[in-house]
Amino acid sequence: MYDPTVARLTYRALLGRRRALILGALPMLLIVIAVIVRALAGADDQTAVDLLGGLALATMVPIIGVIAGTGAIGPEIDDGSVVYLLSKPVKRPVIISTKLIVAIAVTMVFSALPTLIAGFVLNGNGQQIAVAYTVAALVASIAYAAVFLLLGTVSRHAVVFGLVYALVWEALFGSLVPGARTLSIQQWSLAVAHEVTGGDLVVSDVGLPTATVLLVVVTALATWYAGQKLRSLTLAGEE
Repeated sequence: MYDPTVARLTYRALLGRRRALILGALPMLLIVIAVIVRALAGADDQTAVDLLGGLALATMVPIIGVIAGTGAIGPEIDDGSVVYLLSKPVKRPVIISTKLIVAIAVTMVFSALPTLIAGFVLNGNGQQIAVAYTVAALVASIAYAAVFLLLGTVSRHAVVFGLVYALVWEALFGSLVPGARTLSIQQWSLAVAHEVTGGDLVVSDVGLPTATVLLVVVTALATWYAGQKLRSLTLAGEE
């Protein structure tokens, strides 16, 4: 389920100069803010939770997921170059799974690693907060990459829809409407973070068993459906 050539092309597309600058901007901002907050307020567990939860997990991770997930395939569909890829003797599910692996890797590197660094800067990993949010970022990266890769496959406006989901549904409705939190990748990943800390500093509206099932199901369904859409795109092109 992995093709090195497809992976290499996808990495090259995602880590081009302009996109790499965009991907690196938010992580750098997070670390800079963490350094400033630590210098001004000192080490404080609640401050670390607020910053890592509000900026890292709620904003940085989904935005990077949008860029990596949609960028893994969306531009190729928009400019028509996907036709050349589909003409190669590579199975369509392999193309999707390879692009998903690349998108997950890029999302993890640009979100989980900065989250860990910021967490250690903020409170030295007191009460396992830095590690908890890093694990949450890793878990969320998988689901975000799958969902946004699917969006990149089915829509030419995937970035817009992805940002609407990440910033409007999760950040706005997720904070105002209790029922919306159940359908939030952020809340599912927070359930994992809560389990890591073992305390009440990190809270989630979704229990760990439910969160685990939803993360697996959403990731699997998004990946499968993206493969199906790519298969139908091939047939349309052949016709």
